[in-house]
Amino acid sequence: MAKSKKLDIAIACDQGAFDLKKQLIKYLLKRGHGVFDMGSRTRKSVHYPQYGKKVAEAVDKGEVPLGILLCGTGIGMSITANRYKGVRAALVHDAYTARMAKAHNNANVLVMGGRVIGPGLAEDIVETWLSTKFEGGRHQERLDMID
Repeated sequence: MAKSKKLDIAIACDQGAFDLKKQLIKYLLKRGHGVFDMGSRTRKSVHYPQYGKKVAEAVDKGEVPLGILLCGTGIGMSITANRYKGVRAALVHDAYTARMAKAHNNANVLVMGGRVIGPGLAEDIVETWLSTKFEGGRHQERLDMID
């Protein structure tokens, strides 16, 4: 697997993935990435759309190239993020879906469920997603059809 290029990444979560977010921030910083923690900063119940919107808006406006969103299942954050025109958020559960999310769909927001994905797997997923290149070609044609 190719080494991932150092990137700025926005990250956010709700209470269902607070511990996973903290772990992934350490993981990303250790690998030299710039990390923008957009909340939540508590294990108390919060409304996930507030945090999903922060990351989605940052990616949509070009403030950061990539984002990571985490909630209990990943479903709510995925729905929230995909409401933004410039966001292609992919809910993934393993390294294969992470690789395909980037290679075929050029996903710029990675979404995972903190109650679904364990910490070691989450790191593998992030590394796979960051190191995979978009294939373009027919996949770009399909993305153009969405827009």
